Amino acid sequence: MSSSDPKKIGENQYQIDADSNLGMKVPVRIYADEPLLQKMLSDRTILQARNVASIPGIVSHSVVLPDGHEGYGFPVGGVAAMDAEEGMISPGGVGYDINCGVRLLRSNLDENTVRSKLKELVNDLFSSIPSGVGSKGAVKLSHSELDEVLVNGVNWAIDHGYGSSNDSDVCEENGQIQNADPNQVSDKARKRGAPQLGSLGSGNHFLEVQKVSEIHDEEAANRMGIKEGTITVLIHCGSRGFGHQVCSDYLRVSEQAMQKYDIDLPDRELACVPNNSEEGESYRKAMFAALNFAWSNRQILTHWTRNSFERVFNQSESDLDMKLVYDVAHNIAKVEKHKVDGSERKLVVHRKGATRAFPANRDEIPSKYRDLGQPVLVPGSMGTASWILLGKPNSMNLSFGSTAHGAGRTMSRSKARRNYTENDVKKSLNDQGIFIKALTRDGVVEETPQAYKDVDAVVNVSHNLGIATKVAKLVPIGVIKG
Repeated sequence: MSSSDPKKIGENQYQIDADSNLGMKVPVRIYADEPLLQKMLSDRTILQARNVASIPGIVSHSVVLPDGHEGYGFPVGGVAAMDAEEGMISPGGVGYDINCGVRLLRSNLDENTVRSKLKELVNDLFSSIPSGVGSKGAVKLSHSELDEVLVNGVNWAIDHGYGSSNDSDVCEENGQIQNADPNQVSDKARKRGAPQLGSLGSGNHFLEVQKVSEIHDEEAANRMGIKEGTITVLIHCGSRGFGHQVCSDYLRVSEQAMQKYDIDLPDRELACVPNNSEEGESYRKAMFAALNFAWSNRQILTHWTRNSFERVFNQSESDLDMKLVYDVAHNIAKVEKHKVDGSERKLVVHRKGATRAFPANRDEIPSKYRDLGQPVLVPGSMGTASWILLGKPNSMNLSFGSTAHGAGRTMSRSKARRNYTENDVKKSLNDQGIFIKALTRDGVVEETPQAYKDVDAVVNVSHNLGIATKVAKLVPIGVIKG
C-alpha cells in the first residue's frame, strides 16, 4: 500500500495523508462504502482529489463524497474550502453547469389519480416545457431584461407572474444571491443565455413525476408536507449555455492569470486565482449572475409544471396544493463561516456536484426549516429512487456542511450508447410502471439507470455518517428528458 492509497479511518471514511512530495497541503477524505470506493479508484476521482489538495490556501482536507466520480479538474462530488483571505477561487471547482440544482414540488394527489392520466400529464409537460441541447425557452428577453434576471434571480420570475413569494422563501439564498454583476459577463454568454430562460436542457437534466414510497423521518416529512403515497415533482436543471460560457470564459482568465500570481498546480484544469484578486472578484460576480439565472429558470419551469397539472386534472393550483418544498444548488462557491481547528474562519467553500447540508439553527436556512435543519434533495437517475434528506451537525466537521448531490455516473455516455438501445431502456422502465418522454434516442440511452451508481448506497453513506439523514424516498412514475 503506497502513501497515495486510501486507508480506512472509520466506518465509511477513508483518508490519503498529505504528501508534500506530491504538492499536497492537506489530506484527502473520502466518504464511501467499499464498492463505491472501488468505483472511484477505477477512474481519476482520487487523483483529482489529491490534486485539489495542492491548491494554495486550501484548509483542513479535500473532500470526496459518496457519489464522487471523475470531472473537469475537480472530481464531481468534491468539496474544497479555501481561506477567504489567503486562498483561491477556481471555476473548475464550481463546474460548467453553474447552479445545476434540484427543486421539489409536493401535491395532495395520490398515485391512482395520477396514473389514470399519466400519459396525458407527461405529454402535456413535454409539450409545455422546452428541452434538449440548445433548446430555446419560451421567455424572450431584451438586453436589460436579462440584466434584471441576472441580478434578481427567482424574484424576477415571480415579479413576472411565474409563481409567488412563498416559492422564494424555500430556495437556497432565497433564490437571489447578492452582488451578482451582469457587467462581468461576456457578450457570448449573454447570446447563449438570453434565448434559453425557461428550458430544461439535455444530459442528466430531467423533470420527474414521483410518488412518495417511504417515510423515514415523520417529523421532518410533516414539516415539509410530504405524505406517503402522494405525488411529488422533481425538477433538475441549471444555468444552461449561460453558465457554461461563464465557466469557459473564466477558466481562460484564470489560466492566463496563474503566472502573474505565481501559482503552480499539477493540473491546468484546476486553474484558479486569489479569491480577493481582481480576476477572483470578477469571476464571483459573473458566477453569481449565473446562479440567479438558474434559479429564475427553475422557477419558470415550476410555473409551467403547475399549469400542466391544473389542465390535466382540471383543478386549481391551490386545490392541488402544489407547494415548493425546497430548491438546492449543486455547483457553487460561496464564502461561509466554518470552524477550523476550533476557531471560526471565513472560507470559500467550493461544492462541485455537492449539496449544502447545514444542520438546524444556521442563519442561512430559510426560517420555515431553521429549527429543523436544511432539506437536502438527492436525485437518482430516471428509473431509480430520489431522496429527501435532512442536514445534520456531522456535516460541519466532516464535509464543510455538504453531502452528495445524486447517484453519480459510473459509465460514460458513449459506453452507454454502445451497450444499450432506446427500446431496451424504455421497456425496462415501462416494466417498472414508468412512462418516459424524451426528445432524442441518445437522451434516453445515455441516462439509462445502469450508467449510474446505486443512489440508495450513496444515501446510506450520508445517513450512516450523520452528514444528512433520510427523510423520504421518492420513486418515479413519469419522466421527461431533453
